[in-house]
Amino acid sequence: MAIAPTRSAARQKRHSRIRLAVAGTGGRPRLAVFRSLNQIYAQVIDDTTGRTLASASSLEKELRGAGGTKSVRAKSVGELVARRAREAGVDQVVFDRAGFRYHGRIKSLADAAREAGLDF
Repeated sequence: MAIAPTRSAARQKRHSRIRLAVAGTGGRPRLAVFRSLNQIYAQVIDDTTGRTLASASSLEKELRGAGGTKSVRAKSVGELVARRAREAGVDQVVFDRAGFRYHGRIKSLADAAREAGLDF
């Protein structure tokens, strides 16, 4: 009898399928997001060289004291990663939701990054 996969194993499987189609290049890097139970992380990655061009998380000093809901904190992380990506010379990205559903904190981060000037 087969054992049902855990939620994290199912997400990893979805993420693997997504990564078959989504890859970051030098001209259009990948905006990868990860959300844990309480925090959210975002990175702008050039997959051809394997380098992280910009990153932000809700654990950073300037965002740590900010209160509000997790969606509000995700929005501030989206604005911060977009600002840092623009400073690194990145205007266009490919969004990698990492197997998470596109709603809630993931959507808040993506919308904030779009409003801050990233195109995806």
